[in-house]
Amino acid sequence: MEGSRTGDAVLAELLERARSTLGVAEVRALAGAVNAAPEGLPPDLWTTLVADEPAPELRAELAALRDDLALKARKGQDARGAAERLSALRREIGKRGLAGFVVPRADEHQGEYVPARAERLAWLTGFKGSAGLAVVLEDAAAIFVDGRYTLQLESEVDATLFQYRYLVEEPATDWIAKNLKPKTRLGFDPWLHTENQVRRFHEACAGAGAELVPCETNPIDAIWRNQPPPPVAPVVVHDQAFAGRPSKDKRAEVVRALESDRVAAYFLAAPGSLAWLLNVRGGDVPFTPLALAFGLVHADASVDLFLDCRKLTAAVKSHLANAVRVHDTARLGPAFDELGAGASAVGLDAGGAPAWAADRLRAAGAKVVFRPDPCVLPKARKNPVELDGIRAAHRRDGAALTRFLAWFATEAPNGELTEIDAARRLEGLRSEGAHFRGLSFPTISGAGPNGAIVHYRVSEETNRRIEAGMLYLVDSGAQYLDGTTDVTRTVAIGAPSAEARERFTRVLQGHIAIATTLFPKGTSGSQLDVLARRALWQVGLDYDHGTGHGVGSYLGVHEGPQRISKIGNQIALEPGMIVSNEPGYYKVGHFGIRIENLVAVVPTPAPEGAEREMLAFETLTQAPIDLALVDADRLSGDERDWLNAYHARVRDSLGAIVDGPTAAWLEDATRPIG
Repeated sequence: MEGSRTGDAVLAELLERARSTLGVAEVRALAGAVNAAPEGLPPDLWTTLVADEPAPELRAELAALRDDLALKARKGQDARGAAERLSALRREIGKRGLAGFVVPRADEHQGEYVPARAERLAWLTGFKGSAGLAVVLEDAAAIFVDGRYTLQLESEVDATLFQYRYLVEEPATDWIAKNLKPKTRLGFDPWLHTENQVRRFHEACAGAGAELVPCETNPIDAIWRNQPPPPVAPVVVHDQAFAGRPSKDKRAEVVRALESDRVAAYFLAAPGSLAWLLNVRGGDVPFTPLALAFGLVHADASVDLFLDCRKLTAAVKSHLANAVRVHDTARLGPAFDELGAGASAVGLDAGGAPAWAADRLRAAGAKVVFRPDPCVLPKARKNPVELDGIRAAHRRDGAALTRFLAWFATEAPNGELTEIDAARRLEGLRSEGAHFRGLSFPTISGAGPNGAIVHYRVSEETNRRIEAGMLYLVDSGAQYLDGTTDVTRTVAIGAPSAEARERFTRVLQGHIAIATTLFPKGTSGSQLDVLARRALWQVGLDYDHGTGHGVGSYLGVHEGPQRISKIGNQIALEPGMIVSNEPGYYKVGHFGIRIENLVAVVPTPAPEGAEREMLAFETLTQAPIDLALVDADRLSGDERDWLNAYHARVRDSLGAIVDGPTAAWLEDATRPIG
């Protein structure tokens, strides 16, 4: 099309024929915003935003328009290097009377995955990790990451431009207090930081004798050439057959939870909370089916939803009905002003909502009440329909992973496979399953020493050939309409070393300890974490990540508030919650080991004489554990019994739904050990 008159004329005619309310210019803008969202499944669903039932000719023309705009966007990408970008930022903040600026890896919703438009840290520094922060001053700049990204930082960020700093050893606030000059101003974007974060930065600036000031607009947006627009992907209804409860019931539960706070409304900044509350999903960010939006939940259980209204189809508008009033995002500020005019009390999460929200509400005269997001706990407690769906999703997912492992067992010893080959094969097998909607995170496909990088992400530059004598670690998962999966398996190519078997077996013992524990109601995951580490601690070993994270139901693969970790977590584990069980061991430069299953918290009959109500874990993941890496002599009788029972369950469940050769391989892979 190339934006020609002929193309626009054809498109205009097709739009008129479809009785679309959009003109050519609006459709072109929409297509550009759709391109700023990750590719969805199915890829042409967005055409229903143009017309309720677009004809094939219109679909084809719209597809051509998207391709044309995508090509132009690639050609127009900012080709400046990191040094030029850093200089441009310094000039821009200088114009604004600032001595520095804070650049988080964050969007307005504090999500784990952010749209392309919000990848400001990656644009500025080259760092593509999922967590980090940079601080740019007039004569110094530093980038802060945690220990997961040490090697990635060194490979992606120019050390002559940015000092490498690690969040545990030297938080950004400490660096600011040491390096920011007195009587200067440090800028920040109040949309990209929470109230809690801003408070810490204020303290750091005060320690330097300087001032922290909010910026009305982000200076990076002023210098980023051809920055992607905010994404637009269709909002879709999440059927109650998967959700298990109507939105009306969820809204009533949330309002009841807010009664004691006596707030007129609660501000929801987390798209995952709105997705759960309203039984909708979207596609604005990678790997998580979210529609970027904000919400106000009122005391009468009605909701004001603020988003780019172009995302809404007629079907979704009908689903939301009268209880949800839809507004463009630009109406959020005026809505806060109206609440403030009545001196209303408004709740929000100081650790999750943008600081802009609290500032605007206070300026309008509202009383801000800080309290946790009221959707988080009920969202974490999966209902029976969700749990049944999650079990079904794990069975299909386990079949795909088992087919992969059987294929891998044949192909890997040849020495021709690469990490990318393996990851693509696994994704292809998953995509054949019912209700598949994409991966739940980028697959970690690590051979040999790459497996020792906890959050390794294979690229063309790091892609390693998988060879005999290596351990191969694959951590992967998928999004299905009925559940979210996350599973890690470590397998040996050829005969493993005695050291690898010993380490693997100790990790397996920690995994079994979590899987089999009973615990009283009220127990938090942090109280259980030591069980996963005991076998490693006995020989002076450990791992530097949590043992388990919460998981959503066709939502985030990392979902709070529950987790299993050393770091104190006071959230009690409750029936319906899902957490991962993933102890590991990593020998830097050699190999990595992790065994991960997802488990659900379930009630369990109390032992005779028990004085407390007891809970247990139900293992959801179904996939064999590599017996070549298990030293059976190190296992206790109970541990061997658990492994044999788990493998019998996997064999019985998956054997009937995989192909014949895979079933034969599975029979051997799950054989009992003595």
